Amino acid sequence: MRLRTIAFSNLWRRKARAAFLVAGILIGVGTVVALLSLTESMTGQAQATMQTYGANIVVAPDGKDVGLSYGGMSIGGVSVGDKVLSQADLERIESIPARSAISVLAPELVGAVTAKGQRLLLMGADPAAEFKLKNWWSVDTGRPPANGHEVVAGAAAAKALHLQMGDYVTIRGRRFTVTGLLRETGGQDDQLLIADLGAVQRILGKPGQLTLIQVAAKYGVTPVDEVVRQLDAALPQAKVTAMQEVVKSRLHAVDQFKGFSYAIVGVVIAIEALVVFITMMGSVNERTHEIGVFRAIGFRRVHITRLILLEAVVASLLAGVLGYVAGMAVTYAVLPAVAKEAQVAWMPLLAVAAIALAVVTGGLASLYPALHAGKMDPTEALRAL
Repeated sequence: MRLRTIAFSNLWRRKARAAFLVAGILIGVGTVVALLSLTESMTGQAQATMQTYGANIVVAPDGKDVGLSYGGMSIGGVSVGDKVLSQADLERIESIPARSAISVLAPELVGAVTAKGQRLLLMGADPAAEFKLKNWWSVDTGRPPANGHEVVAGAAAAKALHLQMGDYVTIRGRRFTVTGLLRETGGQDDQLLIADLGAVQRILGKPGQLTLIQVAAKYGVTPVDEVVRQLDAALPQAKVTAMQEVVKSRLHAVDQFKGFSYAIVGVVIAIEALVVFITMMGSVNERTHEIGVFRAIGFRRVHITRLILLEAVVASLLAGVLGYVAGMAVTYAVLPAVAKEAQVAWMPLLAVAAIALAVVTGGLASLYPALHAGKMDPTEALRAL
């Protein structure tokens, strides 16, 4: 009779103990699979959500900056040197090797203007890129500007100019139709009139010039520092600044969640190994007479050791398969409650890793009980018969 036949027979005869062993490993593997798949799914969702937080890199002219304000409204640093940004710089950014890591490229030109006797800020932008970058911008009524004769007004600007949807506002002889009103943000955006970049460049007398370029780099594709380095090389006349504090805090939060999950995984594996050890040790002690009989009929120590290990591996293999299925089922059940927009991340290697984890943990935890069984003295084992 072969060892594997005896192993299967022993497991079948001791169904309760075998079920307990499988359940112990199954719960451990299922917990590990659920934690890892939830972590991966939530990490992917967190990285996707980070893309909606706006720019994490700002490109500005590299010169002596002077802060200007009009009517209490700051328009930020304005370069007084001979270095300026231009739309040609957008082409240079498009040519960097890490271009695929950039999700949004938003050029801006900001200047102070007068309309209806009020001093305010006029921003020229690519509406599609700007509204994608600043997803917190919400047009209460209307829509973003679609051409050079349309404008969207911030909440404070609309109130100061008494603007409503469909009104006209004249800026330096150019008439714009108000196509949308921004919902109040509580920031400087409320004081803006937003129009097409080309139209604003003509109004301000700055053809082809830009105040700054805001860049949203994707997370998890190319490190932000590497994107900054390439932008620095491509734009020697510009100052490229990464919003390191924001980026690092977001990534730190994700890393903390991962670290917590991995710590729990370690604890679960340790408990799983302990359950297997105790179960197999109890099984060996209960089968002292049986092991004595095997030794008496010619089984060597190595045969007894292999028999115990084989039983543990068979139970672990079954528990690994069932544990993976159970873990993924838990992920599908729990994920919608903790991250409604997250999608389950399927990792093909996780199934293999789960089964391997079960087999390795079961085998290692059963190693001492198996060696202990192999070292039993057959005469001592048979003395009580």
